[in-house]
Amino acid sequence: GDAKAQTQLGVLYANGQGVPQDYAKARQWYEQAAAQGYARAQNFLGVLYSKGQGVPRDYTTARQWYEKAAAQGNENAQNNLGVLYFEGKGVPQDYTKARQWYEQAAAQGHATAQSNLGIMYGNGNGVPQDYTKARQWYEKAAAQDNQGGQYNLGGLYFSGWGVPQDYAMARQWWEKAAAQGY
Repeated sequence: GDAKAQTQLGVLYANGQGVPQDYAKARQWYEQAAAQGYARAQNFLGVLYSKGQGVPRDYTTARQWYEKAAAQGNENAQNNLGVLYFEGKGVPQDYTKARQWYEQAAAQGHATAQSNLGIMYGNGNGVPQDYTKARQWYEKAAAQDNQGGQYNLGGLYFSGWGVPQDYAMARQWWEKAAAQGY
């Protein structure tokens, strides 16, 4: 009956660690923990529905699970909600809501959310285009070895957007991202 243990069993089944990979069993364990209000399990259920792993892909159901976890401050769920709103999956595309969710996750140090905010500012998605803010968010993400932040920071240096053009710096950041498989 321990929600943390149930969630961890779900993770083992989802990843096939020590057991055959089985998304249906992962879902069962996540559901038991989520029913107890455990945010981490709620987020993982959202991931299963978002990716269609062991269940039919259903962005609306994913959003519902993410919202429950995000309301408890789960930074992964907050970022995942941002992605749904940014891409318009299961919800109308809404850059303002995407930015708000990314900001909540980024404030907790979530590197992917920080990189996602950088993308919004770099492209002007729902915010005024601002390469300086994009660089600041990419740097925060890159400092945590986030591949996307590193790659995008390299792009700023290559193009000279918000920073002095510097091919050596671009190469440095791209090499860091590439070393991680980006």
